[in-house]
Amino acid sequence: MILVAARSAAQGQMAGLVTQFGISAGSIIHAVILALGLSQLFLAVPYAYDFVRYLGAAYLLYLAWQAITSRDRPSSKAPAHKHPSLDVIFRQGLLTNLLNPKVALFYLALFPQFLNPEKGFVGIQILVLATIFVVIDLVVHAVVIWLAGVGRSLSKNKWAFTKWPRYFLALVFGGLAAKLVFDGQR
Repeated sequence: MILVAARSAAQGQMAGLVTQFGISAGSIIHAVILALGLSQLFLAVPYAYDFVRYLGAAYLLYLAWQAITSRDRPSSKAPAHKHPSLDVIFRQGLLTNLLNPKVALFYLALFPQFLNPEKGFVGIQILVLATIFVVIDLVVHAVVIWLAGVGRSLSKNKWAFTKWPRYFLALVFGGLAAKLVFDGQR
């Protein structure tokens, strides 16, 4: 939620929405992986979990660096900063979700409580639950995106506030990376 809010505040509501679509696509991919039984790999091979966790943290630190080094205003020596394209923003949301092994573990912990093998193929039940989860997630994040966009538009004309959203975005990426690295519980 913080990532979507920070992206919306830094780059606008469309960027926040596209980030959310990437995250949602990652959630569906995690659900497919769970339905195929591959998420059990994280429980069986702790090194796989740690590898994905560290890879995800490195990616988030890379995104934080990009946010810090971007420019909001053109100067006489530097070209104007262009925000990433929507497909890049989508991929960043997708990769941020896919490289977070805690999403797979969240699905592993939550979904089995609602599965009933007697009522049909468990894989289909997992996909239905994931779809419900994604729809609820989209609705909640739509409100967050809207509020962050309103905050962005209120501070848009004040030069002192124009650089802070990207620093906040970098802080969010860095914080998520630190959480992945230092929160090793599975």
